[in-house]
Amino acid sequence: MIEKLPCECLLEIFNKFRDNSLFSCLLVNRRWCRIIVPILWRNIDKHLGDRRAIRICLLSLNAEEQTLLIPFNIALPNCPKPLFEYTSYTTSISDHLNIGIVDWFNYYDDSPVEYIGNGLHNALKCSLISMFL
Repeated sequence: MIEKLPCECLLEIFNKFRDNSLFSCLLVNRRWCRIIVPILWRNIDKHLGDRRAIRICLLSLNAEEQTLLIPFNIALPNCPKPLFEYTSYTTSISDHLNIGIVDWFNYYDDSPVEYIGNGLHNALKCSLISMFL
């Protein structure tokens, strides 16, 4: 009979891997996936410039955070909530968030955002930061 390594041991091992290697490990089994997702999302900071990461974050907004966006008529994604609460694993955010928001608006929203700092951008940024906190 094969004994399983304790989750603590796997966590220590996976913490030594680079992100690229961890993506492949996500697909091994559910147990590994549950250990690896928090590791990957802990360092999401550099990926917040990607509209796909922003989309996942927007799907994680709770009702109160979404309500703050109603006056701005921002069309939030209309999909089921993600399997994991990815944003709860995030430990830091940076200016990449601004880039990702602009990219998300330009790709998913009908009205393009030409510059950082207008009301739509700030409302979305405030809601996302509120969620991360």
